Amino acid sequence: MGKKVTSTDIAKAAGVSQSTVSMVLNKKHNVSFSRETIDRVEAAAKELGYSAPKRKTRKGARKEKLLVVFCSNLTNPYYVMLLQGIELRAKEQGFGLFVCNTQRDLKMEERYLKMMWQLRPLGIIYTCNPSHCFMGLVKELAEKIPVAVVNNQNEKLDVDAVELDNSKLGSIMAEHLLELGHRRVAYIAPPLTARQKQRSKRVEGFLKVYEKAGLKGNVIIKAAREEIDLDVAHIDSEYKIGYDLAWELLREERDITAIVGLNDMIAFGILDALHEAKLRVPADMSVMGCDNTLFTRMHKLDLTTIEHFVIFKGRDACDIIMKKIASRSNSYSEIEPVSTYHVEYEPKLIVRGTTGYARAPGKRVKRNKN
Repeated sequence: MGKKVTSTDIAKAAGVSQSTVSMVLNKKHNVSFSRETIDRVEAAAKELGYSAPKRKTRKGARKEKLLVVFCSNLTNPYYVMLLQGIELRAKEQGFGLFVCNTQRDLKMEERYLKMMWQLRPLGIIYTCNPSHCFMGLVKELAEKIPVAVVNNQNEKLDVDAVELDNSKLGSIMAEHLLELGHRRVAYIAPPLTARQKQRSKRVEGFLKVYEKAGLKGNVIIKAAREEIDLDVAHIDSEYKIGYDLAWELLREERDITAIVGLNDMIAFGILDALHEAKLRVPADMSVMGCDNTLFTRMHKLDLTTIEHFVIFKGRDACDIIMKKIASRSNSYSEIEPVSTYHVEYEPKLIVRGTTGYARAPGKRVKRNKN
């Protein structure tokens, strides 16, 4: 067997340096050589019978274990909390995360979904309901890749889910305000579109309790324009919904005693509008949010809200994926078992400083802004 041809041999034959040979043969395009030099090196390599060495792989090296997480809006701390729960569990199991922020854009969601066939993650987690027009694609993916969804309980999905009964969250909020004597109230929400049913369910749960008390006509629903969902969400998008719609309510001179935000971010905007109007919370107006995000417990905010264990839901969604991966890799029979996991937490009212007894009927409050 002849001596193995090296880059040094080629360099001598071509009359160039060894480093030039190395860069030419390894296609280092960031360094430019004349066409003549490249041809001379390649011809010498061919004449000497040079063959490139095979790349060595580290013993035991393996493909990165990857999970994909679909989020609709990373400007809301709710989704960051879900991600935290997922990442804590994924890290324990040696998985990395790839986050797809769809920004509630259908084209973006479709693009990411189609990428999954090439990316081939070991699992996919949706932190909200997939858009209905893509449910067929999601189910198709679920046949090959474990999929879990943190979804609204009222949706009928044939995939594994960590469920949230949004109507129950709304009813708990309404019951709390009625107990405090609030008979005329307002509810501020993002756009209540067919694509975002979880929002409507939260509002419906609230309205049902007031309807049962014979006060449905005393609830004012203020929802943002549908076009807002078409824009890329800014860091203050939901805060501005609360702020702007709270001012609309105040200008209309409605004799309400409480304002509810569909989530905590909206409630923060409501609080700022009331502060600018020099209205006391809760003496003049009670305020509620939902999700119990980090900022709600800060002393200056002290927001009454609903805890529904968001971080735990993220953790459980990840656990479902791990169970599915294990069941697919450990075959006990010729037929793969079909199992659907559903996990649900009971929400809890967190009473803080922004809700109190309704002010006396007929007592007017001054607004400070035109």
